[in-house]
Amino acid sequence: MKTRAEEFAGLTVAMITPFKNGEVDFDALQEQVEFQIAAGTTAIAPTGTTGESPTLTHQEQRDVIAATVKFAAGRIKVMAGTGSNCTVEALELTRFAEDAGADAALVVGPYYNKPMQEGMYLHFKAVAESVGLPICIYNIPGRTGKAIDTETIIRLAEIKNVAMVKEATGSMDSASKIAAATDLTILSGDDSLTLPFMSVGARGVVSVVGNFAPKDVSALCAAVDSGNLEEARRWHQKLFPLCRDMLSLATNPIPVKAAMKMLGRDSGEMRLPMTPLDAASEAALRKTLVEYGVLSAD
Repeated sequence: MKTRAEEFAGLTVAMITPFKNGEVDFDALQEQVEFQIAAGTTAIAPTGTTGESPTLTHQEQRDVIAATVKFAAGRIKVMAGTGSNCTVEALELTRFAEDAGADAALVVGPYYNKPMQEGMYLHFKAVAESVGLPICIYNIPGRTGKAIDTETIIRLAEIKNVAMVKEATGSMDSASKIAAATDLTILSGDDSLTLPFMSVGARGVVSVVGNFAPKDVSALCAAVDSGNLEEARRWHQKLFPLCRDMLSLATNPIPVKAAMKMLGRDSGEMRLPMTPLDAASEAALRKTLVEYGVLSAD
């Protein structure tokens, strides 16, 4: 079945935000965008979880979104992270992203204040109806403290420009119910679950690993699309150690920032309260990258 936002099928990379001496490094950000364009990535998602949006000021979020759109220059889709636990702030940032030229908005469920499901519905409805952008509902209860119920997502699908859902619940049942009841484009929110989610109707992934291995993640998605499950399983098994380390060694984006530093593609700098990997975890990550073949053992 054709889904509502097929143009976002495949790989969307949850972009890191590079820092240098405590400030956003826009030169490095441009390099990251060019890297993804060269890799043939479908879309990039700045200012999300991996982009450390909780530690960016509101102005920095706007600046990163605007710069990413400028650097992309229409050569790759931009799905800007615009969520907030304050509906007014989410509205304002989503409108800004639309005015800046983003192609879609990734809107996380309201966090900390734990609204009831009616509040979830009205929050997303208000944001969606304020813009013409396709909206991707970002369901990640492990971060927000409360899930957006499947029934609420199905209800939100009645709104025309609610087009996608990033399912980071880890629940195959949730993905299956949404796929059966709507034409929303489902994107896996966990790299290690891309293949299983696509097997029940998801159309791709919003990926952390894609920051440094985009071609491989895209190859997995393409193999599923072509019906070559043997090839898809091969890519899944190859990618799994990277997917595991990005989530198990420390809180995202700590491991991916460390990996990018090891690969010479980022300073590795983060903002408090995020802290670098400890020595043991760094050694484990280095071993994984060497075994994967993206880092020299020297």
